[in-house]
Amino acid sequence: MTEILLNLQLLAPFFLFLFLILPLLFFFSSTFKNKRPLPTTNVLTIPKSYPLIGSYLALKRIGNRRIQWLSDIVQISPAATFTFHRPLGGLQVFTGNPATVEHILKTRFSNYRKGYSFITTLSDFLGTGIFNADGNTWKFQRQVASHEFNTKSIRKFVEDVVDAELSDRLLPIMASAAQQDQTLDFQDILQRFAFDNICKIAFGFDAEYLTPSVERSKFAVAYEEATEISSKRFRELSPLVWKVKRALNRGSEKRLRMAVRVVHEFAKNIVREKKKELKEKEVLESVDMLSRFLSSGHSDEDFVTDIVISFILAGKDTTSAALTWFFWLLSKNPRVEKEIVKEIMEKSEAPVYDEVKHMVYTHAALCESMRLYPPVPMDTKEAADNDVLPDGTVVKKGTLVTYHVYAMGRLESIWGEDWAEFKPERWLQKVESEKWKFVGKDSFTYPVFQAGPRVCLGKEMAFMQMQSVVAGILRRFTVVPTVAEGVEPNFISFLTSQMEGGFPVKIIERETSN
Repeated sequence: MTEILLNLQLLAPFFLFLFLILPLLFFFSSTFKNKRPLPTTNVLTIPKSYPLIGSYLALKRIGNRRIQWLSDIVQISPAATFTFHRPLGGLQVFTGNPATVEHILKTRFSNYRKGYSFITTLSDFLGTGIFNADGNTWKFQRQVASHEFNTKSIRKFVEDVVDAELSDRLLPIMASAAQQDQTLDFQDILQRFAFDNICKIAFGFDAEYLTPSVERSKFAVAYEEATEISSKRFRELSPLVWKVKRALNRGSEKRLRMAVRVVHEFAKNIVREKKKELKEKEVLESVDMLSRFLSSGHSDEDFVTDIVISFILAGKDTTSAALTWFFWLLSKNPRVEKEIVKEIMEKSEAPVYDEVKHMVYTHAALCESMRLYPPVPMDTKEAADNDVLPDGTVVKKGTLVTYHVYAMGRLESIWGEDWAEFKPERWLQKVESEKWKFVGKDSFTYPVFQAGPRVCLGKEMAFMQMQSVVAGILRRFTVVPTVAEGVEPNFISFLTSQMEGGFPVKIIERETSN
């Protein structure tokens, strides 16, 4: 009886929401129903706001092109900043202004946090892990993780893991596909490859997700589903929608609860096994992240589980997303591919980290690819107090402020008139002997890896992995998309970016003479 009353209490605001909002939604929907969308090139404007529902209908009409649509508005807005009106009076500022990015990520860092809305939306999945925490909880995890990331042993361990997965699994799969003239969903292949890598790095566990003969790992499947459903919570008209579904244990929220249970039980079992091993041996032989945390004295089960699950999210989806779009851009720019292959062939057959990190042109091409197709296209903070942004935009307490990384990569004011070109040379400078020197960009202009106190700890590790993969693949193969000529894949995002519908390709053996 108590449970029934509790559910009724939860449903009360939901029904109030329905009575207030739905009539307006039906009215405005019918108003727009028979209007054919006009071309967006000349009529794009900041969306109108209506009582209670804000600009929700405009966003809804865009469908799965919301990232591009918001990017277009940022580009036409004064100071590359505009305010979007959310349902029920909520405000969200979108910006592509580097000065504003520096303001929220560094200058006023303490005022712009993950915030209640973000943390509660992802808490079922990520708990209080480093990517879903604020304040002292985040600071403590950051200190612990930073210490572990800055060691030579972890770099060597990551290098060995990537090389083994590349030579033992990824390259044989590609060789087989080339011989059999088989079409691969290269996005799926890269996601599985990255998942195996990060599970070994984080847990010391081999998920065997890329192995063709092995059934799909329950942990991997559950992790993917938990990621997708959790991210879709952000797209609801109001958080009340998913909260009610969760209270009633219905639909996607029921699937999320089941997926999260699988992920957490699996992770905690590994934590318990490692703790038992540590107790018996006093020292763990493995140097994976979990073993390092436990060996350093951080033995709280929930703490290490949450932080490791968060690191899997960071390592799995970001590198695979970056590589997917990288190989797409290479297919459209044979000149760039030729330069990269030339650089690869100058290195040893199995380049070690010290050689890979000197692949300057490849590094520049990856940066250029992520400029156009960032793995995390937008990132949002919540204002803890009233503030004024550098361009004069007033931010009230509780306002969401989103820096639009995808839009920033397309701003002519930052990258010049040729911003649409895939041009690695914009990151390079000629030095003596006609060799290239890499010239990085300011992190607030290019916040692909965030900036300020929350800048990505795994940035160097990510580049090492990506450059190793690129070198291993392009030394032997050409990746050829099978989409029709002139068809551009759609850029979508859950917690990280994806190519909608996958990335079908043919694998062609490269001529050794090249």
